[in-house]
Amino acid sequence: MQGAWPHFLSIIIPAYNEERRLPVALEKIGAFLATQSFPAEVLVVDNGSGDRTRDAASAYADRLPTLHVLREERRGKGLAVRRGMLTARGQYRFLCDVDLSMPIEQVLRFLPPQREGCDVGIGSREAAESEVVDRPLRRKVGRAFNLLVRCLHLTHHRDTQCGFKCFTAEAAEDIFRRQRLDGLAFDAEVLFLAERRGYRVEDVPISWRIDPDTRVRLLTDAVKMGIDLFRVRWNAWRGLYDERDDRNGPKA
Repeated sequence: MQGAWPHFLSIIIPAYNEERRLPVALEKIGAFLATQSFPAEVLVVDNGSGDRTRDAASAYADRLPTLHVLREERRGKGLAVRRGMLTARGQYRFLCDVDLSMPIEQVLRFLPPQREGCDVGIGSREAAESEVVDRPLRRKVGRAFNLLVRCLHLTHHRDTQCGFKCFTAEAAEDIFRRQRLDGLAFDAEVLFLAERRGYRVEDVPISWRIDPDTRVRLLTDAVKMGIDLFRVRWNAWRGLYDERDDRNGPKA
């Protein structure tokens, strides 16, 4: 399968108003990729930023030739990730939060040979082997959200919202052409779709440390995400996930 794709790995970074943190992240990612033998690309999806996020990404292009900067005018992390996943040309497509709260070197835990036969690897802060530094309130809200996810029988995995996930090209093309949520609850939706479509999904233990400079409004966004979980069930009942939506494919 590798020969079918020009890159072994695509790293997709959704970015909203990240002109300050993005250069730091690209510097670390570029340094890491320089130590690897496999071909890789980096896609930054500017998600309707009002600052110089796109300029900050473009300024790094001379040091990282396989960097692609995409502009998605409408807001929504789910929308930005979908755009990146369907534009990517890697055999493996890795969702990466710009804060790098998980060290980028740990992307190798999601890839062969460390992880063979896995279609979707999800970074898990709840795995016994994980090392996590977080705020108590954030941890409680996150666990309450994932309890609702399990109560709605969307997925049995205990950490849907970690911002580090890896998909094979086949799984990404299939899942993200069906994915519909544009907001932060898209993670639960894509895991629901992955299991519904019969893909092998595995938890990947990670080291994770909170970055206090977050774009998430903890309680407000949690309520919106909870409502979106019911939308996933409603969409499934209406049969909206049964057909691919090619309108969500790559744009020029």
